[in-house]
Amino acid sequence: MDLLKYVQDQYIEKKEIPQFGAGDTITVYYKIKEGNKERIQFFRGVVLQRRGQGSTETFTIRKMSGNIGVERIFPINLPAIDKIEVNKKAKVRRARIFYQRERTGKAARIKERRI
Repeated sequence: MDLLKYVQDQYIEKKEIPQFGAGDTITVYYKIKEGNKERIQFFRGVVLQRRGQGSTETFTIRKMSGNIGVERIFPINLPAIDKIEVNKKAKVRRARIFYQRERTGKAARIKERRI
């Protein structure tokens, strides 16, 4: 067995995360430490991609803050992540939807997948 995979399986804790992919709208609740206080902040946006595998997997979320697009990359195993909620499932044809960066208004809509 690969030594790196063995160490990752033994020592990195597995978190329960819901199934989500590109195009889905999710909310990530994560802890922020300010001095000696700790609070939970959320980041809600559209998933642009999931990349990597195992403990090194990351996902990119994009949200609009006013007229400015803000992207953030979260590792799946980040200890600061409190929970992840899936708000909407989307129907997209690609695993990485970077074309959404240039789109605005009605062109930026993503078709919702009903469950």
